[in-house]
Amino acid sequence: MSVLLIAGSPSHTSRSAALLESVGKRLAKHQIEVTQLQIRDLDAQALIHADFAHPSIVRAVQQVADAKVVVIATPVYKAAYSGVLKVFLDLLPQTGLKGKTVLPLATGGSPHHMLALDYALRPVLQALAAKQILPGIYATDAQVFVLPEGASTLSTDLAVRVDEAVHVLVSEVLLPKPHADASFAPVHFSQVRCSV
Repeated sequence: MSVLLIAGSPSHTSRSAALLESVGKRLAKHQIEVTQLQIRDLDAQALIHADFAHPSIVRAVQQVADAKVVVIATPVYKAAYSGVLKVFLDLLPQTGLKGKTVLPLATGGSPHHMLALDYALRPVLQALAAKQILPGIYATDAQVFVLPEGASTLSTDLAVRVDEAVHVLVSEVLLPKPHADASFAPVHFSQVRCSV
């Protein structure tokens, strides 16, 4: 069962990428296959001109198609997700997320942009036919610490929310435990007793 991590930040070092990486590391501890897609690394001209046949776009769209779970991370600009992410999502087929579980992540300068996940990104994910969209995780810049050498840490409360989201992904979507068979053994009609 593969998970695709999509980084929707135009920057090489970003808090949204750090948040996404923390999800990937937690999934890897459960032996979950994780692949990454950095939208900023796709051919810029192909993205802008919607060149569906460009090799980098074809590969990226195939990565989405092959994944069972998609985790999307974006910075919030002007109360919406990044333009880089918007351009990429526009290149996916109308049912590009069909049958997939999606975990949206976002970072922003203040708590005031928290609703961007529900009012800007979630409708697009629904329009792309996502099977299930988990509650998103929004983090302020003060909750994600990116160090100069590229390492990052999360605040305690944010780390707890990320742990909970990963637990849901693993236990309910990726590695669900089989339920005990709750069906009853067949009963012959002669064994049925009725009282009136």
